Amino acid sequence: MKFEDLQVWKRAARLCANVYTEFKGCRDFGFKDQITRSALSIASNIAEGYERDSEKDRVRFLSYSKGSCGELRTQIYIGIEIGYIEKQLGQQWAQETREISKMLHGLMASFRR
Repeated sequence: MKFEDLQVWKRAARLCANVYTEFKGCRDFGFKDQITRSALSIASNIAEGYERDSEKDRVRFLSYSKGSCGELRTQIYIGIEIGYIEKQLGQQWAQETREISKMLHGLMASFRR
């Protein structure tokens, strides 16, 4: 299976594109860089894991991706708190990171069996 066929990769890539679009005009370059990097890391690590030759490597990169979900969710909460992210949008993004994280957990479990 190609990573492009995975629903979790598609959702992560779409979330990343949404974060990039929302922050394209942000002048706080430190925050913008951090939140876009963590969003980009989710889909990127899924892809990198799927291009590796071993299942152990796949699981490791899926774990990195899951960690990036937590990192992004933290930045979303902070972004809401400091007024960079509208609360309703932030809550939608946070929910999407939770769902992506659950999907990654399930995918990792399937490789461990």
